[in-house]
Amino acid sequence: MPAQPSPDHAYHPPAGPERFADVDRPTLVVDRSRAERNIARMAAKAAASGVRFRPHFKTHNRVEVGEWFRAAGTSAITVSSVEHALRFADAGWDDITIAFPLVTRALPSIRSLASRIRLGVLLDSPEAAAALTGVGAPLDVWVDVDAGYGRSGAAWDDAARLAAVGAELGRLPRHRLRGVLTHSGQTYHAPSRAAIEGIWAETASRLAAARDVLSGATGRSGLEISVGDTPGCSVVPRFEGVDEVRPGNFVFYDLQQLAVGSCTEEEIALAVACPIVGVYPERGEAVVHGGSVQLSRDTAPGPDGGQNLGRLAVVDADGWRLLPVDAGFVRGVSQEHGVLRCSPDVLARLRVGDLAFIIPAHACLPANLIRDLLVV
Repeated sequence: MPAQPSPDHAYHPPAGPERFADVDRPTLVVDRSRAERNIARMAAKAAASGVRFRPHFKTHNRVEVGEWFRAAGTSAITVSSVEHALRFADAGWDDITIAFPLVTRALPSIRSLASRIRLGVLLDSPEAAAALTGVGAPLDVWVDVDAGYGRSGAAWDDAARLAAVGAELGRLPRHRLRGVLTHSGQTYHAPSRAAIEGIWAETASRLAAARDVLSGATGRSGLEISVGDTPGCSVVPRFEGVDEVRPGNFVFYDLQQLAVGSCTEEEIALAVACPIVGVYPERGEAVVHGGSVQLSRDTAPGPDGGQNLGRLAVVDADGWRLLPVDAGFVRGVSQEHGVLRCSPDVLARLRVGDLAFIIPAHACLPANLIRDLLVV
């Protein structure tokens, strides 16, 4: 190993930039300029399409990053829990939708929030709708519709269930039925950009059918359609057939988004800096401090048709670029350990005490699990 290893594949303590000198545990590293460009691009597409932009904040889950959205003109947001809604309400956001099925045990907090801000909730059953009787302040109510993903929501073609939900909501005149909402997570597994566009069109059509059933059951016109997956929102040229978009992952993107074609390498704005704690040339691997509790167990396509949990990136003063997947990737994790499989030339440049910069397979969980954030 040369006396002064090249910083191409890792940062070496005396040679590395001062901004990384204090990194001693898995740390999120966010390229702010890339993230802000991603925000501006999506906001501009929403404006050009004439739809409401309500980005999902669960990906970044940070008040600081939320301010980048506010600076870009965002005024309405999505969150994934009552806890997140409370955090962002305390930070001054006053139009928030909780895009997670109504947790009826959290109604005391929901009542409190609804008295402070314009709050949207999501439900898919008459029982959940009836639970809103005790909420005095008006709520925006969205009906969760399953348009093909199979996670939560009333099936888009289950007219009886949709009508029953609508009938129950009709008994709650103080609350505002806004429309139907879905997350088309099946786009994450689409084989091509064309397939993603097809899912978008199918989703919009199915939600329109569900909306019409609700409208007939309640006698309320002007109900809206809200969609939220990043692949769909990134790939379609224009947001047609919907009234609101709620993408979240697009702020950072990741390897999954790269694999389905919804971003380029230059748009990925999040890496995880992981201290290297072991180098094992005899098996072609290195071990980092950064395991399942930091990187999660989400995967993206790996070499030879396999899977990887993150890829090694080249980092310099101007940002980062991905190495080829077979040059350095996370092949396995336990709770705190991450095992990097590396090509011989890459491995020869790594040493204990360096920082490995890993682009995660999926950005949302690392951003939620790792407390430390370094903005560059």
